[in-house]
Amino acid sequence: MPVGAPAARATAWVDTDALARNCRRLADRLGPRRLLCAVVKANGYGHGFELAARAALAGGARWLAVASADEALALRDAGLDARTLVMGALSERELADALRCSADVVVWELGFVERVAQVAQRLGVVARCHIKLDTGMGRLGTRSERTALACAELVATRPSLELAGAMTHFATADELDDDGYFDAQLERFTRLVAILREALGSRFVAHAANSAAVFRDPRSHFDMARCGIAIYGLDPFHEDAHARGLEPVLTLESYLACVKQLDRGESVGYGRTWRAERPTRVGIVPIGYGDGIRRALSNRGWVLVGGRRRPIVGTISMDNLAVDLGPRPEGERIGEPVVLIGGQGEERISAEEVARLLGTINYEVATALAARVRRLPLSRRAAELPPGAGSARCEHG
Repeated sequence: MPVGAPAARATAWVDTDALARNCRRLADRLGPRRLLCAVVKANGYGHGFELAARAALAGGARWLAVASADEALALRDAGLDARTLVMGALSERELADALRCSADVVVWELGFVERVAQVAQRLGVVARCHIKLDTGMGRLGTRSERTALACAELVATRPSLELAGAMTHFATADELDDDGYFDAQLERFTRLVAILREALGSRFVAHAANSAAVFRDPRSHFDMARCGIAIYGLDPFHEDAHARGLEPVLTLESYLACVKQLDRGESVGYGRTWRAERPTRVGIVPIGYGDGIRRALSNRGWVLVGGRRRPIVGTISMDNLAVDLGPRPEGERIGEPVVLIGGQGEERISAEEVARLLGTINYEVATALAARVRRLPLSRRAAELPPGAGSARCEHG
């Protein structure tokens, strides 16, 4: 490791205070009578599930949501006992695991309701069930209001089951020009909630809104909102998080491990996809597609070094990428932090910007970060940088 380099090749610094503030912003928008459920699936959208969950709860979230039983178990193993909803499909083994850790589960077929009742009875627990209506997403859930009502009535007859909620999932909440599709989904779910309330009372939690819907339409808020992308300070409309009062939580950082002097025509990386048009200096950064930096950013993406934008040059490899530092030294030093997502000085590279370069969405950029990237709270950053970090001079030649 170069003298003065950070303690790790790739670190995702997570501003847990900002995450908590984002949750408070969302909770304020929902109002005091509605619950905020923080979605921490996919390792907290790449930010680290435990860091994200603890910060979300500190910011006022009352529930947590995950996609799998294994994720629910991981929350319990971390000592997080908040009300947890497993939103995904469950095999027999996964269902038992979810119920053992007191997670709520989602149902939409009579046969599955019966299976949940059997497993819950065998385990000696009461399974809290959420009826899911597919109002137009076309994924999990029943398309039939009649089936949804039948599932709810069956839950009510089984002593090992409890009707805990009714839910749906919007397909176009983040697309304001959707030809009324969002409104049609909202109307269908509103009708189901009214039917269930009349038939079974109001003791269950109705929830439909994701992050985009929370900002889009108060009618979608019901009793609870399931917010994922916004709690991480990423814009649910893929534009500008700051414009919605959200604070980006993630800073993805590596460092300059090596600096080389290149003459005109010399290349860097596999396939020689980039060649120097003039004498220049190239910095080697020990992070690559094995860490989640997509290869498609080769010769297109940017990083921040010393508060300046520097272009990624050459083909990104599994463990390294190169950046063009320009022909003249501008104070860059071996071991100096390199930011791939986040801010440095007055400059910022947002996940939304990276997503636009890749033709994808900020969700994928964040969740693509590999397991070998350390997730650490931003409060530990000073302790992780050794004395003299960035003090060694660049190597030329």
